Amino acid sequence: MDNEKKRLTILLPAGRLPLPVMAKALELAQRHGLEVYLSTAQNLRLMGLDDGQLEQAKAELAPLGVDFKGPGKFPIPRVCIGSRDCSAGVQDPEDLSRRLLAHFQGRGPFKPKVKIAISGCPFCCSGVKTTDIGVMGSKQGFDIYVGGKGGPNPVVGRRIVRGADADQVLSTIEALIAYHDRKTPKKQRLARLLAEPDFPFPEV
Repeated sequence: MDNEKKRLTILLPAGRLPLPVMAKALELAQRHGLEVYLSTAQNLRLMGLDDGQLEQAKAELAPLGVDFKGPGKFPIPRVCIGSRDCSAGVQDPEDLSRRLLAHFQGRGPFKPKVKIAISGCPFCCSGVKTTDIGVMGSKQGFDIYVGGKGGPNPVVGRRIVRGADADQVLSTIEALIAYHDRKTPKKQRLARLLAEPDFPFPEV
């Protein structure tokens, strides 16, 4: 087991891959014979590292401002390309994701299994309705869904907010994360908490 290959996941807010990070990842992959995987969570993963290569890769990527996946971190939202780059978009999910990450920066640790998705329109390309916390852009603002999940038994989330502005989105997610933390000993999907009598948001 000591020779088991490792993987290193580079977090990419809003799925944006800076060119210097892409160039360094390519250099590391070529140097060490690694595979590069673009995950469904919009992150970049280097596959096939040994322990020494793992630490070296972290040391070379860190000066580029890279953050790595690890326990206790706030979940990076999965984000569609939004109104800037899509004719269907009516909101800017990248800006909302940036505000959300800034709001929770330096806090935690956060318990695992909560995922977040943001879309710029009701097409929900980022999987808003099948994610623990989904934020869907509309012409009126943002609708918020909670309790969705994928997997072999997918669940469509419950809509709890309509037409919210960015500040309301942040405060709602704050309340949901706090509730999940109180009710979860280790890790748990939000779908399992919707039936709790003290769940703080009714369906709308």
